[in-house]
Amino acid sequence: MTIASQYQQQNGQLVIQITERFDYSTRDEFRASYTNTDEIPKSYLIDLQHADYMDSSALGMLLLMKEYVGNNNVEIKIKPSTNIHKILDVATFQQMFVIKSPIV
Repeated sequence: MTIASQYQQQNGQLVIQITERFDYSTRDEFRASYTNTDEIPKSYLIDLQHADYMDSSALGMLLLMKEYVGNNNVEIKIKPSTNIHKILDVATFQQMFVIKSPIV
C-alpha cells in the first residue's frame, strides 16, 4: 500500500502519507483516504516526503480534494520531497495550498 491516513485527535489534522508513486493508479485509494473518515478534520497534511514520482493526474487529484474539502477555512498543507516540490512550484500550487519546504 502506498497511501496511509491517520487522524490526529490532538490537533484535528488528517495526515495522508503517500510513498512511492502518486499517480492515476492511486486515485481510488487517495480519494478514500480523505472521504472515508469518521471525523471532520480541521486541517489536512499530504505527506509526500517519501514519494518518488508524481504525475499530472496527481495534481488533478489534489485539486479534486481541495474542491471536496471546500472553502471552509480548512487548510491543506503539502510536505513534498525535493523533486515533487519542483513539480508543485512549476504548477504554481503554492497559490492554492500551503507547501512546506522539503527536508534535504
